[in-house]
Amino acid sequence: MNIPRRLFLKHAGAAAALTTVHRAWADNYPSRPIKLLVSSAPGGVHDVIGRLWADRLHDALGTIVVENQGTAGGAILRAIRSPPDGYTLFLGSSGTHVLEPLIRAHIDYDPLNSFEAVSIFSKATTSVAVSSASPFHSLKELIGFARANPGKLSYAYAGVGAISNVAGEMFKGLAGGLVIEPVAYRGMGPAQFDVMSNQVPLFFPNVTGQVVGLHESGSIRILSVNSQTRLEMLPSIPTSIEEGVNDMIAETFFGIFAPKGLAIDVAQKINKATDDAFRDAVYREKLRKDGFQVLSGIAADSTKAFIIEETRRWAPIIKAAGITAD
Repeated sequence: MNIPRRLFLKHAGAAAALTTVHRAWADNYPSRPIKLLVSSAPGGVHDVIGRLWADRLHDALGTIVVENQGTAGGAILRAIRSPPDGYTLFLGSSGTHVLEPLIRAHIDYDPLNSFEAVSIFSKATTSVAVSSASPFHSLKELIGFARANPGKLSYAYAGVGAISNVAGEMFKGLAGGLVIEPVAYRGMGPAQFDVMSNQVPLFFPNVTGQVVGLHESGSIRILSVNSQTRLEMLPSIPTSIEEGVNDMIAETFFGIFAPKGLAIDVAQKINKATDDAFRDAVYREKLRKDGFQVLSGIAADSTKAFIIEETRRWAPIIKAAGITAD
């Protein structure tokens, strides 16, 4: 189709003007406080990493107010219905973008297309942990008992579809089809308490600073970590892979997402501020002490592929375990 030159020039001029407006907008961004919506109560792992990110980026982006929604659904719907102006951001994770869509037949958002991805910047690794009163001092001992005594062990988890639930089911399958009964709790706090008191034999918590503190104080015993390599904060604890459970990697990623339609220049500004912050050795050490590892290089254009791969990895495990929240 031939476009008259005068119309072409008119539209080209409009496009150039719009680009100039976007760049000017990005140059002035932010001019007021930013809201970061977090889908957990204060003190939860999402809240901790969200506040660490917000506090560190204050110098680059100004005031960032963390707002706890309590549930993923409420935070997500509020995020996707907000103006795409960069003043409402959402802390997404494996839970919101991989696990929830897999365990629910109906959700009100598309994990790949309802958002603009800004950056996936951090992850937390799960572990296999028992009470300090437990007779198990290694993962191999626990697996050996479970194989010889099917159904005699149980594990505590923080709600259907939580990482502590799907990690437990992954472990059972990869360790050879162990029969370990899941016991649901309303949050990781009560689950953790019952493991500490040895009422439930084991659980699969994220390796947060608090969990490491419980391990070091003798309240729990971490047998292994579910990552590719050992963690800097627990160098003496083997990975589950080292203990013979091949492919046992169960981690939660965290990233910044925005409502669909966010200007590229604004997304790039937030992304650069995040990258710059994570080059700070003091900040990296603070993250490490709180149980988080920095993920480098997963920017907006790589996020979709990353989420698709994580979904492909978790889908058969969730299906085989029959985990559903509907």
